[in-house]
Amino acid sequence: MKFAVLDLETTGHGVSDDILQVGLAVLNDNLEIVETFSSFVRPTIEIPAFITQLTGIDSGMVADAPELDEVLMQLIPHLEDAVLVAHNVNFDAGFLNQALDRCGYHPFIGRRLDTIELLRILYPSITTYQLGAVTEMFGIAHDQHHRADSDAIATAQLFAQSVQKLRQLPLLTLQRLSFLIDNGSDLSWFMAETLKYTELHTSIDMNAYQYFNQFALKAGEWTDEQPARAEESEDPLKDISFEQYLDGIRQRFMEKYPNYEEREAQTTMFHEVYDSLSHDRHLLIEAGTGTGKSLGYLIPSLYYGIQQESKIVVSTHTINLQEQLRQRDVPLLREILPFDFRASIFKGRGNYLCLRKFESKINAKDLVAPIDDAITASQMVVWLSETETGDQEELNFGNKGADFWSTVASDADSCLNRQCPWFKRCYYHRAKHEANIADVCITNHSMLFTDVQADHRLLPSYSHLIIDEAHHVEEVAGKHLGMQLNYFSLTHQTARLFKDARSGLLPALRLRLQQEDDERVQAWTETIDTVIPIFQDVKEHWDKLFELLYAFVGESGEAGNDNGQAVCRLRSDTPPKGWDDVLTIENNVHTELSRVVKTVDKMATDIKDRLDDQTIQGLITDLNGVVRDLNRVKDDLRTFLKMEQNSEVYWIEANIAYRYRSVHLYAVPVDVSKQLQQYFFDVKDSIVLTSATLSVHKSFQYAEEQLGLEGFEENNRLKTVQLPSPFNYREQALVIIPRNFPTLKGSAGDSQFVSMLVGSLADAAVETKGRMLVLFTSYRMLKQVYEPLKEALAGSGIQVLGQGIDSGNRTKLTRRFTQQPETVLLGTSSFWEGVDIPGEALTCLAIVRLPFQPPNHPLVEAKSELLQKQKQNPFMKLSIPQAVIRFKQGFGRLVRTARDKGIVIIYDTRVIDTYYGKHFLYSLPGPKIETMHTDQMVPRMREWLQSEEGEIG
Repeated sequence: MKFAVLDLETTGHGVSDDILQVGLAVLNDNLEIVETFSSFVRPTIEIPAFITQLTGIDSGMVADAPELDEVLMQLIPHLEDAVLVAHNVNFDAGFLNQALDRCGYHPFIGRRLDTIELLRILYPSITTYQLGAVTEMFGIAHDQHHRADSDAIATAQLFAQSVQKLRQLPLLTLQRLSFLIDNGSDLSWFMAETLKYTELHTSIDMNAYQYFNQFALKAGEWTDEQPARAEESEDPLKDISFEQYLDGIRQRFMEKYPNYEEREAQTTMFHEVYDSLSHDRHLLIEAGTGTGKSLGYLIPSLYYGIQQESKIVVSTHTINLQEQLRQRDVPLLREILPFDFRASIFKGRGNYLCLRKFESKINAKDLVAPIDDAITASQMVVWLSETETGDQEELNFGNKGADFWSTVASDADSCLNRQCPWFKRCYYHRAKHEANIADVCITNHSMLFTDVQADHRLLPSYSHLIIDEAHHVEEVAGKHLGMQLNYFSLTHQTARLFKDARSGLLPALRLRLQQEDDERVQAWTETIDTVIPIFQDVKEHWDKLFELLYAFVGESGEAGNDNGQAVCRLRSDTPPKGWDDVLTIENNVHTELSRVVKTVDKMATDIKDRLDDQTIQGLITDLNGVVRDLNRVKDDLRTFLKMEQNSEVYWIEANIAYRYRSVHLYAVPVDVSKQLQQYFFDVKDSIVLTSATLSVHKSFQYAEEQLGLEGFEENNRLKTVQLPSPFNYREQALVIIPRNFPTLKGSAGDSQFVSMLVGSLADAAVETKGRMLVLFTSYRMLKQVYEPLKEALAGSGIQVLGQGIDSGNRTKLTRRFTQQPETVLLGTSSFWEGVDIPGEALTCLAIVRLPFQPPNHPLVEAKSELLQKQKQNPFMKLSIPQAVIRFKQGFGRLVRTARDKGIVIIYDTRVIDTYYGKHFLYSLPGPKIETMHTDQMVPRMREWLQSEEGEIG
């Protein structure tokens, strides 16, 4: 078997476009490159500027190149009897056949393989399939990206590595892949051929993997997992004081990193955290970028926890930071600390794969989207031989992957616990067990509150808690201590019951029952045939209900947040016109759902008692889980529509583009401070809350009020600490405020504001050669600026990327921004924090508006009403502090290391024109702040970026 790996550079993607360059590498069956061919091609049309920019190929380079006919004559012999391989093979094969046809040759009709498809299946954890990024990841030399000769050889090496991995997979895994991808495609042929090859050449290696139920797994039984230090071993910290412990760590850092410099702020943090844990006191500690906050709390808390034999729980806002702690900080500490320790990661249950569900789905080949689901299931079969956690965060799914995952994720309602054949290998129970035996358990804010709602049955018991990214705690508490429902709360569950005649739990159960000879099979089958139409009726009522709810939002106009979301607040004393119709339909949903759920429940119990077939028992368990979920949805909907809790605010939110399917219903406590006090600060010995943004105007008053910590300081139960930043902001950051900028009213800009903004951004971007992040508070305004700015920068070779336009994925946009330096990135809400772009990739940060929350958002409105009742000023007590904290987060994107240097432009003149502007500027960590006329900005930027004074030594 030989493989012809092809790459084409073209003038574009259209039918009338031409090939500019051909690259080919031929591999033999041993995956060695045995031939290569490449040639430029003289095009018949002009080469577009963006293609020259991308490939480096200009008209001069192809002026004397052979014509297409001549190149194809040389290429065709290499393709004979070969399997055509390419990175996105349909593009290259399509273009090739178009060219062959144009020149009078027969089309290529041989087999085709796509390296992207192979990568998806064989490397389920890689986050990008872009050729340049993947070759770098695989250590493949690839000097000239977007050149056909270089790309073809790089793709050939990538293909060789992929096929080698495929051939080395455990035999059971390969058999599963061949079973799943069995659709007559070239990929399924290749899987079958590889399986034949492997069956002849390998035997099962019992030591390399764990084998269970015809799956090859990396993870063994979690019951074998032990604590870090044997019980009988001596206390590793006996007679070692905290100071001696820190000295030892300092010593080991200096040995490991010759350039190690102690950070004063981090050392202070070590002592403050240890002090709070030892004296059973809470701590609010603001630690800016560069402090080394994660180590700042992990080093002292591990010392305290191990010395006192006390569990430490660390909570982060994002799973991102959880992963960072797992992959970066914990491995570093293993090398540095003078004792062995265990750190575990514990997430919400839905993040873990349920092996029982996955097995039954694979065995039944229950694939709703046959092509996509077959790839997703194959990815996961390979992943099982590599993962130790079963955590979905490790997987990079395709389009329908998330839907597939939702059917195989772990959940409490369908868990068989010890009765499950997979129990000792269960990933969720592994994570739970590891949390119990760990010294430090790293979880997230959502999980903290889920645990509160589950009567503390999820997290291991703890009395010492560290909350990172603590400025999000109040918001997460509201979401979890309240209630939310959406359109898919019911439809996802009914789809799990019945998708079509073949797929879904009810058809699967019906099919399985046919093979049993119990006398009640006919009655059960009739019940299934009766309930399916009722569930379809319930779904129709549900659709009608959500259309009515969407109409309320539509009528309330485009209020709400900045990404096309509209909101409508509900008040129990004055429900909107037409509310009675909503209650009538809800009553229909409630009645029919109660009746049908009872019928299914009764049937499931009956089957469970009479049949002991394992597959049927599994289906019944999943059926019971869905029934419980539907009951919960039914009850939550009734609670929401009654609106009986005065302490909660109720609202409907929807997206104008997706209409009733995007409807979300929220019931959120207006003030969670009392609950936070009750569940956490009153009952835990010590809670450390840290973030880069906790203070406003150098005061922690706002954080204390929001979190329920008022009065704790006077009783010596709380200490507040603001650590100085280790960066020299005076020399590293210049803030420019153009004082002649027009004031902006409303969420969209008027034409004068937009044209001035576009002009100023374009001038600044040319000066900084791109490398610019522009933060908006409104998606509408981002869209207003995107096209004109692109046009203004077209001649200077600077690209513009827009969040929600070029991609909605923050990680992808950030990667593109750092890979292509001459770029301006426009971002809204999610770019204000958690984005890390160190070094020269980011030189200029522009803040278009101060990030005030929309005052008409129901939660903001309800909080303001509560403050007014207490005779307080909502603007000063709520709007300003919230906006200042967000503003500080945005500013924090610029300087990420001691060597970063850059400029912040604030286009909102309210920071200098209003009485409250000083709150924003005073909260910044001491940069140089200058106001000037717009015309003076670029010369000042140039002067500052080149100045001696601004040089960082």
